[in-house]
Amino acid sequence: MSLQIGIVGLPNVGKSTVFNALTKAGAAVASYPFTTIDPNVGVAEVDDPRIKDIAALVGPERVVPTAIQFVDIAGLVKGASRGEGLGNQFLGHIRNVDAIAMVVRCFRDPDVTHVSTDLDPQADIETIDLELILADLATVERRMEKVKSMAKARPKDYEAQLAWLTGLRRHLDDGARADSYGQVDREATWLGELNLLTARPRLYVANVGEEDLPDGGELAVQVAETAAAEETEMVVLCALLETELAEWPPDEAADYRAEVGLRESGLQTLVKAGYRLLHLITFFTTTGGKEVRAWTLRQGSTALEAAGKVHTDMQRGFIRAEVVSYGDLMAAGSLATAREKGLLRLEGREYVVQDGDVIHFRFSPP
Repeated sequence: MSLQIGIVGLPNVGKSTVFNALTKAGAAVASYPFTTIDPNVGVAEVDDPRIKDIAALVGPERVVPTAIQFVDIAGLVKGASRGEGLGNQFLGHIRNVDAIAMVVRCFRDPDVTHVSTDLDPQADIETIDLELILADLATVERRMEKVKSMAKARPKDYEAQLAWLTGLRRHLDDGARADSYGQVDREATWLGELNLLTARPRLYVANVGEEDLPDGGELAVQVAETAAAEETEMVVLCALLETELAEWPPDEAADYRAEVGLRESGLQTLVKAGYRLLHLITFFTTTGGKEVRAWTLRQGSTALEAAGKVHTDMQRGFIRAEVVSYGDLMAAGSLATAREKGLLRLEGREYVVQDGDVIHFRFSPP
């Protein structure tokens, strides 16, 4: 799975700095709006200590961690839904990501201007939400016109969908996001087809000053309250500090993080939050002594679906999956011992893959 998280926010909240810290991609950063016009895309490896442990047992020639893509989307401004600040172009970039990480400014710096005179994280969130909702309203209204046209010939066929769209338009018009509009069965399909901005899973990133680590300070409390009310994830990080530490030797960076009360890097914290938000897990494969690789999979997926992540030929010719949990493999000390002790199981195509499973797929090449 090529997981993409779009980094969004108002201008000068530290989006590109967060992006650089996470991906070391060197996106342009400056203290004026629209430094980012085309979205920057960076790939960050997921630092999962389990793959290192598995590699230590297997001794492969190559270790390939799973990765996550971050997309640095230009700052949205008031009026973006009407095209202000190249808003239509930027809003279009958001439609392509799996989830949104909304960066909210919770740091004070007189040298970095803000869109308003006072720092107000809640107001900033509301400004972005309004623009996303207005853009979604336009999308829904266009779909309603299309459905009305199709309903002229067969009104009963489209009666339910038109009623659902009418309710959704009212919901958005009241200032609510599409992700809070109830939907089941075919309604969920209709919502997916609309590709609405406010239906995207979302987490919040409170970008704070180093002096406010690790908890984030009083401004980050506002963001935490919003995240709690929406039952979603919220991450506190200092983008400037993470950018600096990305250039340090890993041991020294870890020691400094510990000094300021941080247990892990901003990347690790954000990736874990993203995995929880999107209900993702990691499984591992080994190819003899050649390779150990990590893969991202949606929670609840089957062995057959996992095989398809590795290669479509494995999925088409699937026979069985040899599975051992990470914990059992570590306890056994080797794949051979795990097999001798009966810890390595043969599973069929309907087996639900668990986080940390180490899998070898048996398949018949087409």
